Order: sequence, then structure tokens, then C-alpha cells
Amino acid sequence: MGSCLSSHTDSLGCSSPTAGNGSRWWRRKSDGVVRGRVWAGVGGGGGRGGGGGGVAGEDELHRVPGRMFVNGSSEVACLFTQQGRKGTNQDAMLVWENFTSKSDTVFCGVFDGHGPYGHMVARKVRDCLPLKLGIQWSANMTDLNSPYQNGSMNSEETASISMEEEWGEPLDADENGKHPEMFLKLKQSMLKTFKWMDKELKLNPAIDCFCSGSTAVTLIKQGQDLVIGNVGDSRAVLGTRDEDNSLVAVQLTVDLKPNLPREAARIQQCKGRVFALQDEPEVARVWLPNNDSPGLAMARAFGDFCLKDFGLISVPDISYRHLTEKDEFVVLATDGVWDVLSNKEVVDIVTSAPSRSTAARALVDCAVRAWRLKYPTSKSDDCAVVCLFLNPPTVSSQAVETLSETPKDPAETVTEEPVSDPLQSHDDNEIVPAMEPRAEKLEERCQSTRSLAECISTKEEEEWSALEGVTRVNSLLNLPRFLSSDKNSLGSWRKWL
Repeated sequence: MGSCLSSHTDSLGCSSPTAGNGSRWWRRKSDGVVRGRVWAGVGGGGGRGGGGGGVAGEDELHRVPGRMFVNGSSEVACLFTQQGRKGTNQDAMLVWENFTSKSDTVFCGVFDGHGPYGHMVARKVRDCLPLKLGIQWSANMTDLNSPYQNGSMNSEETASISMEEEWGEPLDADENGKHPEMFLKLKQSMLKTFKWMDKELKLNPAIDCFCSGSTAVTLIKQGQDLVIGNVGDSRAVLGTRDEDNSLVAVQLTVDLKPNLPREAARIQQCKGRVFALQDEPEVARVWLPNNDSPGLAMARAFGDFCLKDFGLISVPDISYRHLTEKDEFVVLATDGVWDVLSNKEVVDIVTSAPSRSTAARALVDCAVRAWRLKYPTSKSDDCAVVCLFLNPPTVSSQAVETLSETPKDPAETVTEEPVSDPLQSHDDNEIVPAMEPRAEKLEERCQSTRSLAECISTKEEEEWSALEGVTRVNSLLNLPRFLSSDKNSLGSWRKWL
């Protein structure tokens, strides 16, 4: 087990909202001891500010057994994040085994924050969303009224459920597909929980979410059933075998960008605007009706309440897949990975990693180097990866895991502070593919003829001056100003979609 696995705690010592008969859903089956109670303030009735919870509550939550939220691994999953060159790492991630005390259930998620307080929003969603979903799902499974329906939401918000169901339909839905009852109940739970989470962010006085927010791609695996809820432009990809037993990548989510016809139509109907800047015509952004801000590069997100009246929503795109023996693993990652690596490249990197426990780190390492090759004038984005393996490890892979285990810094289990300069914090255990002959001249790294493998083989200690260039961001807040002498070029500075 990875060093970030939480140690046992008998109780979180926090009050929790109850569902119907007030039962709690974390219990150890062997001895009946309560593993922990729902974090204070999850239902909006406890903690500071009607939904915060104190620091002590967070610390105890992070010690819940089977819950991983920092770099590490277990028998079924691994996760890794690395700060980019934009500042604070705004990505968060989570793997929660035995979710809702079900031995065959796993919750996974990655969360990509943006805006001035995006890192706080991402971590808040990481900590609270699974708890809320567990409460709501347990209530739905027992046909009990949930906290969502017991007064936490007013009549106006309850009336919006029909809208959530409409926009919660997957964009690539199969009309003839038949889903198990488990999916239908979990889908309703997700729709209500995501709405509940967004409301708590709005009412939370400790986090300014007016121009800050977060994506969320979440996954629940129960047995052979896989349910995914997605908000924003993070992505989930499945590694599976085709008829020829070749490994292929299957994208499980849709990147919810503003230029999707359905998303753009909703935004424009709500008087929001969608267009791209001239210097990045491939990045569509959402703008206020009468103000050139904030320029959000996604159509759905938690937070960002400045745009919630103009077409931005937090309704998840929910999809279902029945797993087969050919399905091997699922990769959840933020756009820092998908901006530079294709789905097939990601699947190949995970498969070729030295061991299961190092797959997530190998993928992040490759993404960081790919940024150097594809965007030499841009600052690399934060990267967060969760790899969930769907089949038991083989005997050979277990042997590799044993050989590859190395002592880890105990401090890694108690801190989630980002590395100040990850590209200079190279150690001897870094995972890199087979080394290719390196170009002798530094400037040749910017040539398009260089392959991804050559970029990956570049040594960490070599510094790139080009990395001090512009920053590609999800939220601009305000457009750059133009000089008065450039009036003739104002008409061409933006591209309307």
C-alpha cells in the first residue's frame, strides 16, 4: 500500500447530516466499530460558515482508511500530481476504496481548479463531494428521503431537477441502451449532489468563488458497473483490448468546452458570449454579456458564480459502462495531460510503466516533457492523474512491484504543499522511457522534427529559457489592453464562434 493511505481513526468527531433514520454509512464489518462520521458541515448544518468544517475535521477526514489524496498507490490504483509553472498547484485528486463501506465499490476523481482561489475550490470539492454523494446514494438505495430533500434545498432549487436531468443526459447517449437499477439511482444521486455541492460553495464565506472554480471528473466502480460524472474539461479514458487483443483507448467522457454546439447554444440563450482570442483561436471562452471577462475555457464548472446566470452550469454529464474482462484500466486526468498527450499515448504509457504503482507518475513525467516539445513558449500546466486498474495484478506484476518499492519520505503523507519547482526536483527514481540520442544543440529542442521520445529523454537539469514565456490559463478574468495606435487592428483581435 502506498504511503499516502490514511491510517485508521475510530471517529472523525464531527456531526453529520442524517438520512431518514439517521444511520451512518462508514462501519467496519468485522467488529462494528464506526470508522468515522461524515465531516462536519457536509450538509450545511455544521462547521463554520454553514459548510466549512474546521482544520481538525479535515485532518481526521484525511486519515480515513482506504482514502488516498496525495501521491501514492494501492493494489488497485495509483495517483500522482505535479505542479506546473503557473504558480500554486490547483489540481486535486482522490481514490476512495470501500466507498460507502461496500467492499466492491471504489470512488475516484480529479479536480482542476482555476481562478485566484481555484486551488481552494478544487480541494473543497475533493473533500466534500464524495461525502455528499455517499449520503445521497445511500438514501436513494434505501428509498429514504435524503438531506437534499429534507430542507437543505428550497423549492426553487428542487424545481430545477428537471433541468439537471435534461443536461445530465450524456452527450453521446445510446437511446437503446439498457442500464441497471444501480445506475439509475446513482445518476439521480449525482445530479442532486453536484447541485448541492455548488450551493455550498456559493454560501461558503471562506472561499471566494465568484471568479474561481473547478472541474470534476468522478468515477464510481461497483463490481462490473462503471458510472462517470463529468463537469468541465478533465477527461476519463479506458484502456481495453479489441478483437485482435490490441490495446486501444476508449474516451469515456466529453470535454465540455464552450464551442460544443449544445453548450454554446445554452450559453448564448442565457445572454452569455462565446468567442476565442486571436492569439489562441483554438480556445473558445465564455464571457459576460457586457464585459470582456472572465474568459472561462469550459462550459460547466463548480463555482464561477459570475457566469452562473449566463449559461455556465454545474450539472454533470453522466454516463455508464458495463465492464468486461477485456477492460484493463481507467485513467482520470486533468487537461494538463490531455493538452499534450493523445488518448492512445496515455494508454501506451500506462501499459509500459515499470509497475502499477508507478503508472501515474510515469504519465505525469511524460506530460511534463511533452509540454516542452509542443508548447515551448508556454508555461506547463499542473498535471494530476489517477489510474484505476480493473483486474487483479498478475504474479509477474506483483514481483515487479516488490522489486520497485523504495523507501518514501514520511513527510509525503502529511503534506500536500506543491513542489516549488518540479522540473528542478529530479531524483534518481524518476521514470523515463528508453533513452534516445539527445540533440547536441539546445535550440534544436524547439524544432517540430523532434519526436516525443526525444523530448522525454531530455535531462531535467537542463533549463529552458522558453519556459519563461506566456501562460495558457483557463480563466483570463480580463482581456489585455491595446494601445491607441492599434485601433486599426481591433476588429481582428477576436474570432467569433
